[in-house]
Amino acid sequence: MKEVINEKAIQLGVCYYPEHWPEELWEDDFKRMKEMGFKYVRMAEFAWTIFEPVEGTFEFDLFDHAIELAQKYDLKVIMGTPTATPPAWLTEKYPEVLNVSRDGVRYNHGSRRHYNYNSEIYQSLSKRIVKQMVEHYKDNPTVVGWQIDNEINCEINEFYSDADHVKFREWAKEKYGTLDRLNEAWGTVFWSQTYTDWKQVYLSRATVNDSYNPHQFLDEKRFISDSAIHFVQIQSDIIRSITTEQWVTTNGMFGHLDNHQMTEEALDFYAYDSYPNFNKIIEDNSFMPLRDRKWSLNLSTVRNFGGNFAIFEQQAGPGGWVNRIAQPTPLPGQLRLWTFQSIAHGADLVLYFRWRTATMGSEIYWHGINDYHNLPNRRIKEIKKTSEEIQRLDSSIFDSKYVANAAILTDYNNEWDGEVDTWYGDFLGESKEAWFKAFQYHHIPVDVVNVTQNMTLKELSRYQVLVYPHAAILTESTAELLTCYVEQGGQIIFGARTGYKDINGQTYMKAFPGYIKDLVGISVEEYTLLNGWQKNPKVMMFGEEIETQGFNEVLQVDADGVDVIGTFKNCHYENKPALTKRNVGKGKAYYFGGVFDYQIATMLLKDLQVTNYEDIFLLTSDVELAVREKEGHIIYILLNYSREVQSIEIKGKMENLLENRIVSGEVEMKAYDVMILK
Repeated sequence: MKEVINEKAIQLGVCYYPEHWPEELWEDDFKRMKEMGFKYVRMAEFAWTIFEPVEGTFEFDLFDHAIELAQKYDLKVIMGTPTATPPAWLTEKYPEVLNVSRDGVRYNHGSRRHYNYNSEIYQSLSKRIVKQMVEHYKDNPTVVGWQIDNEINCEINEFYSDADHVKFREWAKEKYGTLDRLNEAWGTVFWSQTYTDWKQVYLSRATVNDSYNPHQFLDEKRFISDSAIHFVQIQSDIIRSITTEQWVTTNGMFGHLDNHQMTEEALDFYAYDSYPNFNKIIEDNSFMPLRDRKWSLNLSTVRNFGGNFAIFEQQAGPGGWVNRIAQPTPLPGQLRLWTFQSIAHGADLVLYFRWRTATMGSEIYWHGINDYHNLPNRRIKEIKKTSEEIQRLDSSIFDSKYVANAAILTDYNNEWDGEVDTWYGDFLGESKEAWFKAFQYHHIPVDVVNVTQNMTLKELSRYQVLVYPHAAILTESTAELLTCYVEQGGQIIFGARTGYKDINGQTYMKAFPGYIKDLVGISVEEYTLLNGWQKNPKVMMFGEEIETQGFNEVLQVDADGVDVIGTFKNCHYENKPALTKRNVGKGKAYYFGGVFDYQIATMLLKDLQVTNYEDIFLLTSDVELAVREKEGHIIYILLNYSREVQSIEIKGKMENLLENRIVSGEVEMKAYDVMILK
């Protein structure tokens, strides 16, 4: 990313919409952005009507003038292609571009992202507006990059227009070649669903009992992802065919989208939108809740898409639409904390959303840095201080790499298949979050790593510990890779419902857990959902009894070297194995016949050998530790998520880069404070 954005230090910026404001405000806005230390301005991603008010007529005066004023104050401009919001003239004339529900109901014009990716006319009109814009700005030195569309698959990530059905049929034909192979992959012999002609093949449609073919459903998600990536690629190809001086990205992280593939094939780097105060997060009342710290999990996921990234929307105030998503005003210090949270996890460019709160439209409660009145406020002061601190850091942590010795494994196949499989789908997020909590609260930095069918041992061998909670779909090649990882010294933890499905989502006719059976040395004797019909069994492990949740698998030891370290209690499978550990080569493989929670993950963590930083710090659970490395130097970032002062100990002398002084011994971190130590 360093070479792509042509920077030597972390930069800040802001989202700005000149079309929303009287022209007499623009210059003062840009002047104040400059005074705040901002270097980047993002604009135009929703402005199709401004650029093409009438079909085939293009106008650039408004944005030409805005960009000229931005240049006057040494601001770099990121332009958005406006395809997320097709104009009313377009959807009125070409209604086939609109998205359609599974029930066949066409969505109307309004809101945003109401189009479908596969409409040929929409692709054609999108190509035209993108080409016109890039041709117009390709030689403008102030325009440094392009954001394609806005938040791909946000608002809705299912598409059932006529164009989508047609394209899905073509996609399936290209993938399978023959109907026999498609019928086999989808198991269509069940319920007499066998297809005898390609014209019978559709995306899922409304059925009498709302029950869909799960194998077709899995392919449907793969198709939606491919369609979205193709739409991004169309625009990326146009930009790159016209200019090599302006980079290409897009923003988001939403469902039914392989963001790894999209980043690799169509983007120069990935951009994420970070809102740590999102209402679903702050209402977390689970045991040891993450709340805004949950965004560290999201940022860790983004980091795996392609390394260091950008934030194109960093929360700058309370949020909310007129009808949903109400978020409170960030407390003093939280905006600074969240900015450094993004930087700690790999953001080299951070843009706040937005400069000033909109006075109209659906997002009139989604506040920016400035309030409606445009007068000074607490948030402006806090972000200005944050900007000054980042400027003092200079190049010290820019383009540094996140250091983690543990990784949580995820993959799109299980994520998408799990949407319709209640026998494990709900457990994926529960166990991932439980393990992330355990790593977080024990100050062990962790990566989130996507498993692919062409993954290499080199990608995994850097980690001391891997957690792969509920990989129902697990192929023979993946099992061989994970076995090699353990044999060379790695430690891996599996959870219930592992390894019983093939790549099509069909169950293997072999003992569970399928192809990893020999690695873990056990098989599943019996299993059951825990749904409240019976009292949840407990598991005795490491001298403590903990109630299990979600699912139980009764394990049977099948190989030498398997230690039973947990057994079930108060159930008909009393004293049967629930948790096992097996030494394989130089490493260890654990299998837990259940769903992980924070307590179980924490107990296992104590049994694992993983580098922690207890010889360097004594930290409270409210403080996150992020470790970064640059040119052989280690940098530690401490983030206090509590509204209370935290007393910590630094065991040695370190330089506090934010204050340019040496710190050692007992130190107090103020509420929502940040320390960057070297």
